[in-house]
Amino acid sequence: MNQRPTRRYRTAGRSLRLFRSFLVEQTDPDRFYGDLADDTVALLSGHTDLAGSSVLDVGAGPRQFAAAFAGAGALYVGLDVAVGDLVDAAAPDVVGVGERLPFADASLDVVMSSNVMEHVPYPGVVAREMVRVVRPGGLVFISYTAWASPWGGHETSPWHFLGGEYAARRYERVQGRPPKNRFGTSMFAARVGDGMRWARAQPDLVVEELSPRYHPDWARAVVEVPGLREVATWNLMMVLRRR
Repeated sequence: MNQRPTRRYRTAGRSLRLFRSFLVEQTDPDRFYGDLADDTVALLSGHTDLAGSSVLDVGAGPRQFAAAFAGAGALYVGLDVAVGDLVDAAAPDVVGVGERLPFADASLDVVMSSNVMEHVPYPGVVAREMVRVVRPGGLVFISYTAWASPWGGHETSPWHFLGGEYAARRYERVQGRPPKNRFGTSMFAARVGDGMRWARAQPDLVVEELSPRYHPDWARAVVEVPGLREVATWNLMMVLRRR
């Protein structure tokens, strides 16, 4: 593995800071998305030097992501299906879909997606497209929220534990509007085990890290425990290097 040390960063204090930031996602989105963007840069910097690297963000996040990667010296390109509907979203640099990325083979240094795979019906197709456009020796970074985790239903949580359709109906009844993330349409039952098996089965990828994204280092082993990992991982992070 060509992995840089990340132990000093992946601390319990860092996990607590992210959790506190997560709690104010709706009331202070600048803080939440800024912290998440900075954390993404820090995690990737544990595996590669971002300075001078081309970075494609599939399903581009809010404007804070572009600023964070620019601050690290990267050439950041955000791709999304359309102009985002988040208050703090910037127009994507490229409009397109993850299933057919409009980039040449082996043309990018880093290709990433953060909290996208739970929103596409065939995540393996998107992931293979990400592999296609990254250069040999480049990184693929994927993180997504597990369906069986406490936040698996996104804004309909925790009622998604009783079924995605039930959770959506309840949300609409209580809130007076349908949820943004609708099970079976814009949100799907992403599983930790499925992602890990996919990553380990790709002959052109070296697995550098499979871990619970928001947990400290000492909790990494939870992803290796079937059943428990689906609930306790919360968000699976996969760092993969193309051979």
